[in-house]
Amino acid sequence: MLNAYFVSDIHISSPDSSEGRKFVEFLVTLTGGYNITHLFLLGDIFDLWIADHECFIDRYKEIIDQLQRLRNEGVTISYFEGNHDLYLRGFWGEQLGFSVYTSSAYIRLGNTLLRLEHGDEMDPEDKGYLFLRWFLRTRLMRALISNLPGTLVQIIGENLSFYSRRFSSPTRLVDGSKIIETMHAHARQAHEEKPFDVFIAGHTHVRDDSQISSNRGNFRSVNLGSWLDSPCYFKLCDTEGDFFELHGHAKAIDCN
Repeated sequence: MLNAYFVSDIHISSPDSSEGRKFVEFLVTLTGGYNITHLFLLGDIFDLWIADHECFIDRYKEIIDQLQRLRNEGVTISYFEGNHDLYLRGFWGEQLGFSVYTSSAYIRLGNTLLRLEHGDEMDPEDKGYLFLRWFLRTRLMRALISNLPGTLVQIIGENLSFYSRRFSSPTRLVDGSKIIETMHAHARQAHEEKPFDVFIAGHTHVRDDSQISSNRGNFRSVNLGSWLDSPCYFKLCDTEGDFFELHGHAKAIDCN
């Protein structure tokens, strides 16, 4: 049976933050081969993670250990880069064996074709952020940041995190209906380019679950919201999917 979990925008700032503790509690309840087959991390899991610097690896060891446990239990884990977690291939991909994506991807689970992405490319009017996103992913910046001392990377990363919020904040400051309209327009355009069954993204911090029509048919559009507002995960079981809130103890819910 398919048991796929999707989370994004947890924004863990430290291991002892409420988001950090709740995420660990959530992971502990998952067992590969029992209640989970796939785990999709759709970006901004951490408020700051850059490349494979030891300062991040040491800081979040407990989370990494839980994710490694799931991987060893046979869970397929996919990590999509966000605007707060960058250059993930070296550690998360090559060392841990996760699938790492820097942009959108099409993934088939059973009979369901998914289009997955972090969601930070959804708004074509967010030109300041789109430029920053492009600049941070140039070879020069990647090589520079990957080879700097970890403490210096933390300082630079905190500033990049600030500017990332600054550039993308105008979109988030408008009312929720405008954000949802932008999400749906992006998903519809993507569907017309290449049809899929379900679109799942994060980034906007606005949770949404809608049925959308395009010129090439109908599909489901899901935005995962943010753990800063209301911790939750989306779970897809075969062809059925739904949101589950995390109240109190962060326990995963079985499909059965």
